[in-house]
Amino acid sequence: MTAPRSVAPTVESQAVLAPLTDAAIFLVMTVRPGGEQAVRDLLEDVSALQRTVGFRLPSAKLSCVTGIGSELWDRLFPNGPRPAELHKFRSWKGPQHVAPSTPGDLLFHLRAGQMDVCFEMASKIAQRLTGVAEVVDETHGFKYFDERDLLGFVDGTENPTGATASRAVLVGDEDTEFAGGSYVMVQKYVHNLTGWNALKVEEQEAAIGRTKLDNVEIEEKAPNSHVALNTIEDADGNELKILRDNMPFGSIKEGEFGTYYIAYAATPDVPELMLRRMFLGEPYGTYDRILDFSTAMTGSLFYVPTADFLDDLPS
Repeated sequence: MTAPRSVAPTVESQAVLAPLTDAAIFLVMTVRPGGEQAVRDLLEDVSALQRTVGFRLPSAKLSCVTGIGSELWDRLFPNGPRPAELHKFRSWKGPQHVAPSTPGDLLFHLRAGQMDVCFEMASKIAQRLTGVAEVVDETHGFKYFDERDLLGFVDGTENPTGATASRAVLVGDEDTEFAGGSYVMVQKYVHNLTGWNALKVEEQEAAIGRTKLDNVEIEEKAPNSHVALNTIEDADGNELKILRDNMPFGSIKEGEFGTYYIAYAATPDVPELMLRRMFLGEPYGTYDRILDFSTAMTGSLFYVPTADFLDDLPS
């Protein structure tokens, strides 16, 4: 596994590198046979739709990232090339826990400073696809205090920034026809907060690999800690990065609380290796301790084309 190379400077990427926001909606849809043209029409209008909704509240800084799943890609572009590493999400079955693969043809990752513009954009998208697509998952995420998840720990500390983020997230000249795009993996994790909160703080910190209050990485980490299993390196000892835009979600009425995991990467190899280590262990059996309290309910993989690609889809 090698680090992604440089991205062509003339390509306009989607807003995958946009900063974390106070609100987000994650919309995953499946498309019925025969709905391909309606989807193509929407994809070419997404940027204009975002400008229309965002113009009403510029301070919210609305962004929309659109991803396309492997099976739908072949239906939309049967005669054209496809991203080199696009495939269905790979399920992982470990000694105790499973990362399932669930349906997903389209992903719309909506981010803004407040929920109303995200909701308006999601509504416009759904209206355009009425009768041709179904929403299989709609999750509303929110910022929780100082970037913490509902387990009480800061999330996203190791996200790359600047040029490092671009190299980690955007496809480079290793796949020139799709340079400037990205891959995005999503999973919906539901937490057993009763069980988690019954642990002592020291036990929670050992499971995560960081201190809870001040977010300092523990020097002597347990081999089954979340940080230890998610820190991976290439053959030259360089740490391989992804960009996580995780958000907490929850419902008091349903008693459901969790983290929506979303990871952008220049190659799906990197987040897939992280999942393999989490669910199977490294070595096998030392699976991520956090999985005893956090269950993966969904799993999908998408390719995120450039903005230029969406604005003028190939025939």
